[in-house]
Amino acid sequence: MKNAFAAAALITAFGCGLLHAQEATVSGIKIDWTKTTVTSNSTPAYQVVVNPMLERGAKMHDGSFKAIATIGADYVRYVPWLPYPRLAVAELEPPTKEKTSWDFSLIDPMVEDLMKATAGHSVIMNFSTMPAWLWKTEKPVTYPADPNQVYWDYTQGTEIKDPTYKEAADYYVRLLSWYEKGGFTDENGKFHKSDHHYKFAYWELLNEIDFEHHWTPKEYTRFFDVVTTAMRKVDPDLKFVACASAIPAKHGEMFRYFLDPKNHAPGTTIDFLSYHFYASPPKGEPFEAMQYTFFDQADGFLNTARYVEQIKHELSPGTKTDWDELGAILPEDDASNHGEKTPQEPALYWNLTSAMYAYLYIEAVNLGVDVVGESQLVGYPTQFPSVSMMNYNTSEPNARFWTLKLLKDNFGPGDHFVATSGGNSDIAIQAIQTSNGKKILLVNKRQKATTVELPPGTAVRSITYTAPLTGDHAAGTGKPQGNAVSLEPFEVAVVALQ
Repeated sequence: MKNAFAAAALITAFGCGLLHAQEATVSGIKIDWTKTTVTSNSTPAYQVVVNPMLERGAKMHDGSFKAIATIGADYVRYVPWLPYPRLAVAELEPPTKEKTSWDFSLIDPMVEDLMKATAGHSVIMNFSTMPAWLWKTEKPVTYPADPNQVYWDYTQGTEIKDPTYKEAADYYVRLLSWYEKGGFTDENGKFHKSDHHYKFAYWELLNEIDFEHHWTPKEYTRFFDVVTTAMRKVDPDLKFVACASAIPAKHGEMFRYFLDPKNHAPGTTIDFLSYHFYASPPKGEPFEAMQYTFFDQADGFLNTARYVEQIKHELSPGTKTDWDELGAILPEDDASNHGEKTPQEPALYWNLTSAMYAYLYIEAVNLGVDVVGESQLVGYPTQFPSVSMMNYNTSEPNARFWTLKLLKDNFGPGDHFVATSGGNSDIAIQAIQTSNGKKILLVNKRQKATTVELPPGTAVRSITYTAPLTGDHAAGTGKPQGNAVSLEPFEVAVVALQ
């Protein structure tokens, strides 16, 4: 794909040790274009987690919202989340007979910018952090006066004050009415006018319920029924996403209980089930070992996903699946999140995580998963820097973003995955019949250059790729000589055939 000068440039930029200059060859690939193994339901997507860098005037604001508009993806998951209570919770103090604390002044600008940037595409709203006063705690939960000060201890309590969940439902009804109906009437009968008349396609109820408030299956199921019933009275067309499980391998009881229709109120529908995966190497692991750790952990997640999907197909076959947080978290992020200075991510780290996402996309299609969501658009020191799809130093998209766009621009629901065999475990290869012709998706899972020999007679029109050579730039293009495709370490390539 790339000539010797490009290879030399790579070695100069990253060092022979990082790139493992020796090149492997993969041959024996077989493709049967007449045999469809699965028809894709899968849409590549991503999530946007609210933080101060998305505020107007912040360093990463303009680049991030430009990236959102550039990619034009559906199912964009938007999550005002617990580290910044003033940016995530619209009623921070409990209402009294004299007054309420409803305040959208810090929340609205980011929502408005998101809806403008995603115009014409679907959004999954998830105001995941409930007001702390809805929960029983030893003492009232405090929060920083500075809205941009990170605070990791807002979500406290495991027992809700109102076990009927009416208070919680009222909160979410008012949130929805603020954004879809031009305003709402508060607890004291006062109308709050917003002028917003958005139309949301999806709303996800809470985030990582196995961590945040530690919901039991029975409690969350009841909460879901009460809140969705109330919200559908505001918007009968609204569809709901549920669970957002952090560790699905340990959440089997939740899936089996929640997905069983007999545990729900009559008429309740479960539109989407969601659960998450992050690869995470042990502290001190050298980067050269992470290529094995990441893909081994990804395979472990896929085993869990098969188990979850089997439960879903058995109990609620009409429910779709959203893997709405896929990524990697380096162990240094915990120290960074608490204000410690940590080293930059390794040079090829972003390409490694990009390759892992592309691999998971292939497997998602094979499992029938509907939404394949990369996490997260904006990370930076103090806010999971190793999870970012944006370069937090330059405020430009990094390789993870461009790989997502590469997949989104080339593949989607209705594609036919055809029988593809041969090769080895270092390279993921999938031939795909798309509406725009025959394509082959190649993912180099290893930190070494590899040449893939496509079947004899394969006529390649072009190749589009993300790799160390493309860095924080849009996908590159090229054309090989004959049927041999040369891949850089952790490269993701789309080969379009004539």
